[in-house]
Amino acid sequence: MALREVLRMGDPRLWQRSEPVTHFGSRALQELLADMRDTMREHKGVGLAAPQIGVLLRVVIFGAEHNPRYPEAEAVPDTVLINPVLTPLSDEMEEGWEGCLSVPGLRGRVPRHAHLRYQGRDPYGALIDRTVSGFHARVVQHECDHLDGILYPMRIRDMRDFGFTDVLFPEQDLADD
Repeated sequence: MALREVLRMGDPRLWQRSEPVTHFGSRALQELLADMRDTMREHKGVGLAAPQIGVLLRVVIFGAEHNPRYPEAEAVPDTVLINPVLTPLSDEMEEGWEGCLSVPGLRGRVPRHAHLRYQGRDPYGALIDRTVSGFHARVVQHECDHLDGILYPMRIRDMRDFGFTDVLFPEQDLADD
């Protein structure tokens, strides 16, 4: 379909709460999803939320077999998740490095729930209900934060764990766009 501009931190649209999708299976939704996939792949992302391309709908996509930006991460299945609901399954938190297409060139250590259940709808309105942990859980939480106007730097506990990717990881080629 088409590549879309990825909004960068500072754009006020990224701070807004997104609206639920009410019409499933529509041509407009299919076109949005195709544009999101093309844009995510072009930027070598693991996930993308509709607000990152200026569409304030509760839609996220994610998935990766292997991603050069996260070389040690396990595979995450390609998923379209609409109107998600996240439920932590324990109080256990894990800190991990995150980057974001809307915060290019930077990484930060972010605490996330280690185990969670997510529910939502696919593009045709069918229920999705999964229990996940590890990198998969981190990705879902990161992308769903975008739907509520939250970018990962807002969750960093210690700003010494936030910086430019090439400075933090000089021995690795983790280039962000």
